Amino acid sequence: MHQPSLFLTVFAFLLMLGPLIVLHELGHYLVGRWCGVRADAFSIGFGRELFGWTDRRGTRWKVAMLPLGGYVQFAGDVNAVGMPAEEVARLSPAEREGVFYFKPLWQRTLIVLAGPVANLLVAFIIFFAFNVGYGRVVAPPVIAAFADPSPARAAGLRIGDRIVAIDGDPITSFDQIREKVAPYAGDFLTITANRAGKPLTVRLQIATSKRHDEFGNEADIGQIGVGAGKPQLVRAGPVEAAQLSFNQGVGIFHLMFTGIHQIADGKRSVKELGGPIKIAQYSGEQLTLGWAEFVYFAAFISINLAFINLLPIPALDGGHLAFYVAEAVRRKPLDIRSQEWAFRTGLFLVLGLMLFVTINDLASLKLFGS
Repeated sequence: MHQPSLFLTVFAFLLMLGPLIVLHELGHYLVGRWCGVRADAFSIGFGRELFGWTDRRGTRWKVAMLPLGGYVQFAGDVNAVGMPAEEVARLSPAEREGVFYFKPLWQRTLIVLAGPVANLLVAFIIFFAFNVGYGRVVAPPVIAAFADPSPARAAGLRIGDRIVAIDGDPITSFDQIREKVAPYAGDFLTITANRAGKPLTVRLQIATSKRHDEFGNEADIGQIGVGAGKPQLVRAGPVEAAQLSFNQGVGIFHLMFTGIHQIADGKRSVKELGGPIKIAQYSGEQLTLGWAEFVYFAAFISINLAFINLLPIPALDGGHLAFYVAEAVRRKPLDIRSQEWAFRTGLFLVLGLMLFVTINDLASLKLFGS
């Protein structure tokens, strides 16, 4: 399949990222309003304002030049760490009512947490709609075929064996086998199977398989060389769909954590890290496949945004939450100087990571012949 055009890629990227950023910041804004905090600005993007308007509450709603994020500036957020300047500290008790800094710790925590939670909720709603509308694919964990080569067959498993556990965790569907295998290429695992009513345990190493999609994108995945029988499509009621949606979200969150951990351990290459350019590329590709694929991919990116923002880096939501945990333990906030240094360090890390993943993205597009 041909790669989408540059115009379609940019359009898909903005269509993907724009609403997710709006909903993330809207989470902060709505919970802030519920807690009685005034919002001075609600910006989609960074840098110079392109256009905007001011509502009757005094909030400036605007779209800025760089569409790679957004922010809500609450009253009292007058410097990098959200601490009040001297003029804010001199506000009267009545004036302090709408200032973020003077709100109780639990309210500030809810306001900061609301952004990532909004992204997780968006993903849950998308998964729920798909599970109710399309149902779920069910395939029992019974080996119906082997690939060539097959680590499972080499370890002694046979066609007809039912896999009941992997590393002690119960297995009830074939999808669970993929979840235990695909992200862990090169690792060893123990499989417990049932053969004609008798238990069987084997240990094997997960093979690495290079997978190419229809656009030529390459990925290394784990594989043990077993195939499922004919799957069935089963309708899911609202309760079951909600449970499936929650499990899908947790699974993707766990997959991201596993990927970062494997990169830190050297089991995966840092080249697998992607940034805005890679998201734009995949967004365009998914849109060419159809709206269903594009919306489903949006759920994945929404969870990705929540995951990144919850990292305990001072420039991100997770960094603010880490400060609040310290404040709860110490029963007083960290001093301004400590927070400012932490923020600068976190901002340096975030900008460095953005630069690194952008170079990664450009290299993967072979713009430099590599």
